[in-house]
Amino acid sequence: MPTVATIAAFLEELAPLRLAEEWDNVGLLVGNHGRTVKKLMTCLTVTPASASEAIDGGADLIVTHHPMPFLALKRVTDDTTVGRVLLELIAAHVAVYSPHTAFDSAREGVNERLAKGLGLHGIMPLLPQPEGQGTGRWGWVADEIALGELAQRLKQFLAIERLQTVGEPSQPIRTVAIGCGAADELLDAARQNGCDAMVLGEARFHTCLEAEAAGIGLLLPGHFASERFAVEGLAECLGKQFADVAVWSSRRERDPIRWG
Repeated sequence: MPTVATIAAFLEELAPLRLAEEWDNVGLLVGNHGRTVKKLMTCLTVTPASASEAIDGGADLIVTHHPMPFLALKRVTDDTTVGRVLLELIAAHVAVYSPHTAFDSAREGVNERLAKGLGLHGIMPLLPQPEGQGTGRWGWVADEIALGELAQRLKQFLAIERLQTVGEPSQPIRTVAIGCGAADELLDAARQNGCDAMVLGEARFHTCLEAEAAGIGLLLPGHFASERFAVEGLAECLGKQFADVAVWSSRRERDPIRWG
């Protein structure tokens, strides 16, 4: 049976920690490196619901996209949700690993998978790093399509019914930029690369105004939808790599935002 350290090493090969943003908190965040892993759960975020699922299911390791903890802690008590969840996980000997922005930017990471899911060609990082990978992605569709058609393609890939858009549905699209989650800061890079449209998990109001003024269509499926699919794919990948480990993707976590 693999240990926490063994699985962490595999994850670091899949999503090298050097790709993470400077502000991020990635890697093994909770747990004993030498603990044997018989059961593993992936999730987008460690919440009271997903943490209790992992504990109830006897998981030895949680691989969460979003870090837990994210910010530096001066104390760990049950006075806060983060403290309470951490105490429960530690008491149950559940380790926590987060690849976060390293996985966003990895060669087969979230943004790459989004770009491929949209059928883009010539996929490249929006902000390249020296080792050939980098932040965000952009590429082009084989044949020019309308923004509304690209939106339908995205909804089909993410298996969602609704998303927010900026721009006219008939707007012609050839080049598309990708930034999962909250990646407003990539809009300038999309503009510099001459992109006609951009997929962001979510965007601030003023980012939407900037995109509209620049003639860049935006597709906003929501932070959850733009990343959750990759967590499910990661569970499948880990299950194949570690065949003697029971791996599943959280069944209890939900998008906290309700789309009316």
